[in-house]
Amino acid sequence: MRAEGARAVKPRNAATLIIVRRDHKKPQVLMGKRNSGHDFMPDLWVFPGGRIDRSDFRAPFATDLTPDVAARFQSHIPMTRGRALAMAAVRETFEEAGLLLAKKVPARPLAGPWREFAAHGAAADLGALDIVARAVTPPMLAKRFDTWFLMADAERLVSLDREPDCGELEEIAWVDFDEAISLPLPAVTRTMIGEAVRRMEDPDRPRPFMRFGSGKTKLSHL
Repeated sequence: MRAEGARAVKPRNAATLIIVRRDHKKPQVLMGKRNSGHDFMPDLWVFPGGRIDRSDFRAPFATDLTPDVAARFQSHIPMTRGRALAMAAVRETFEEAGLLLAKKVPARPLAGPWREFAAHGAAADLGALDIVARAVTPPMLAKRFDTWFLMADAERLVSLDREPDCGELEEIAWVDFDEAISLPLPAVTRTMIGEAVRRMEDPDRPRPFMRFGSGKTKLSHL
């Protein structure tokens, strides 16, 4: 919590990726448990994701955002930032879970956070992404995020024989949605699991934009 009387912290731009796997009897979603020593949401299960890095504005991609997704970003934020958010979600999923939402391309040397991703001969498949929702954390928190929740089908992943990273996520698991709801979750993650299920049932469902405040939530749509 921020100190009483202190000015509200500006939310950081972030993106999260909900990956849905449909090769089991029930659809499954990728979840990761945050490290117990982390100062933000320790020991809770979340989707992979994180904040934008400067490299996300410059890294190459194999496919661009679909026109619908691009238009939804552009109606709220500059298109360059929308694409960078999508790139951040793809990069963080690779860093935290060892999974590439990508297309195979000739390997090319890159510097910085995208170096290892590109070394696998892969570039981000942004065309695989859909928008589920957007949420801004409450102003009373010392750490705040303006997070876009994106979704992709696991069929768009590139197979990769690699142990998951154990940075912020100390466990990785594919779980069905009922199992996911039973895990220790942040409130916003619990809400987004429900949104993802409803979006799979109704692709035309309005996409919520939630701004959490002191005891109430301001809801609009993207």
